[in-house]
Amino acid sequence: MTGQDRVTVNDPRAPVNNGEGHQYVFYGAGTDWTIRKGVEYLRIAREDRVRLADRFVPPRGYRIAVDHLEKPGSVVLLEGPPGSGRRAAAIMLLHGFGEDGSADEERARVEELPATAKDEDRNEKPLAPGEGDRFLLDLSGITDEEEYTKAQRRLAVHRSKVQEAGAHMVVVLPSVMEHAHAPDFEPHMVKLERPRGIAVVTRYLRMDRMAFHPTDLGSADLQRLCDRSPMRELARLAGLVKAARDSGRFGTDFSGWLDQALHAVTDRAGEVGRQMIAVRTVPERALLLAAAVFEGARADTVYEAWQSLMKKVGHKEEVTSEFARTDFGERLQGLGIERAPDGRLRFERLAYADAVRTYFWANFPGVRDDLRDWIDCAAGLDGLTTADQVDVVVRFGERSLAVGRPDHLFDLAARWANRAAKASGDPRAVTALELGLSHENLGGWFRRRMYECVARPGSLPDGLARVITTACRQSIGATHPDQAMVRLHHLAVRRGEAAHGAREALLDLASRDRRLYRLLIDRLRDRTRRGPPGGDLHLRLLTELLRSDRAPYPPRWSDLFLGWKTVFSQPPTDLWNPLVSSWLDTVADDRTQEMALDVMVGATHGRTAALHRLYVIACDWARPARHPSRAAVATLFWQHIDHAQYARTESTERAGAEPRTTEEER
Repeated sequence: MTGQDRVTVNDPRAPVNNGEGHQYVFYGAGTDWTIRKGVEYLRIAREDRVRLADRFVPPRGYRIAVDHLEKPGSVVLLEGPPGSGRRAAAIMLLHGFGEDGSADEERARVEELPATAKDEDRNEKPLAPGEGDRFLLDLSGITDEEEYTKAQRRLAVHRSKVQEAGAHMVVVLPSVMEHAHAPDFEPHMVKLERPRGIAVVTRYLRMDRMAFHPTDLGSADLQRLCDRSPMRELARLAGLVKAARDSGRFGTDFSGWLDQALHAVTDRAGEVGRQMIAVRTVPERALLLAAAVFEGARADTVYEAWQSLMKKVGHKEEVTSEFARTDFGERLQGLGIERAPDGRLRFERLAYADAVRTYFWANFPGVRDDLRDWIDCAAGLDGLTTADQVDVVVRFGERSLAVGRPDHLFDLAARWANRAAKASGDPRAVTALELGLSHENLGGWFRRRMYECVARPGSLPDGLARVITTACRQSIGATHPDQAMVRLHHLAVRRGEAAHGAREALLDLASRDRRLYRLLIDRLRDRTRRGPPGGDLHLRLLTELLRSDRAPYPPRWSDLFLGWKTVFSQPPTDLWNPLVSSWLDTVADDRTQEMALDVMVGATHGRTAALHRLYVIACDWARPARHPSRAAVATLFWQHIDHAQYARTESTERAGAEPRTTEEER
């Protein structure tokens, strides 16, 4: 499947995003609800790229881009109008080459780089790619010429490093900046053209296991949509056909489902506008909105949400007996809302609730603050299941992001997180954060806001810290791992119960990627050398990171040497024991890792106190007589220590007596 600049998702078995709409990632709340609800979201993780590949219809020019990208160190710049499937093509280009079926996460990663300077972290290290690394840089959202000039300068630096390292990068260029492209980018540019719309619709329907004949797609209305509409609308259309089929309310034949979907795409906005002209009272409008936000919930719960909304917007019902008012069922019927046999409410027309929500957020800006506060309370009503709650959060979040109010979504995430009784956090808060992080235009806003929370001095509530940790581990870590590492590091050295989870998430993130592992070693070494505040915590993190069970396999000894050098330059402490013992265990189990012994000794730079400490640790480690392999490893380790001690003594005798270091005096 392809589309505009983005990839759109309408089926949970193929999560992609195509067009100018939003892209959402939902890790922390689990995946079951996305499978049930078919919510739009994007991940660049390997398993989701595999799903995207099932739906992808290559745009014209795609084959040329494939040929350009095959050579190590290649950079491809994708150009084309909205609707040409540039972002989808970029993801598929990076996914397609070099895939060998390996489950290794490092090899499977496709990393997205910040598009603009404001999306970058001030503490983020310059890009340091390795051979075979894959990077996506999406500049399609840039509309300012000055900003684009700055982006091209950063791109030139990235391109040089990618070429030197033998990595691969695909760049999506903005469609409104053709006149401002740098001349030296010309050899790397590939022009993409819009694919056939009917092919996209057909591919989606086939993947949804729709039984239809090609002649069923020959209507004039469908042809007009396929010829003119953005790909995201065609993807949505196919998803609505599936929704019509699965609902069981719109007949049993394909033509009926397609007809309902076509009406939903083309007519719903006008229908809602006409209904709002007829519906003038506060109770009626409030019920319409409550039913749209809580569609699928039980009638009694929707009734509670409706009453809560009227209070929030300041409406006071007439003081009469409820028996004297229009009953709830009659109100629902008058608004086109039906009660299913299981007691849940739904609109009679397909996709009508979405159109109602869109109308209210677009046309009543003065009540958006009230709606945020209403959702804060109503999303926790007792009658809601976890799936219902997530639906409400997603529906509110989509509308808030669409009207440019990311602060509303973040505010709710913070409120829910800080009130959560469970250590795992409130799923509503996790969903809200990850919804915002995945938005193609506002994801950077959420990453910056999270950075501000974790980096500024002062206390941070444990609830919010836990939710940010989850979002870093499962959302930012998949697309912007450098930024996830920075945020997790700030959380890991804070005080409080939540810091432990952040430490584990930080170490786990770095351990799964060689580049991140080296970056974190450098970061922790720098903080350790700076000293307080938090110096001891930085050293403890570094020591934990350097253990054998944290290091990537096979180890990169030069990285470990730098880390061990910092640890062993500190006064000997009990931190050394688990670190050194872990590597002695590894060598005992795998003698191909004997290099660790020599590198550890070399990292002491021959300092007598450090060598003595290593010797004592090895003695304690080898003491159990029932482990004969340990004696052999310990003996080899002692030999390295003796050689280093002898070399230092010989060097000292040649150079004359040297002053003793602080460490040796201890």
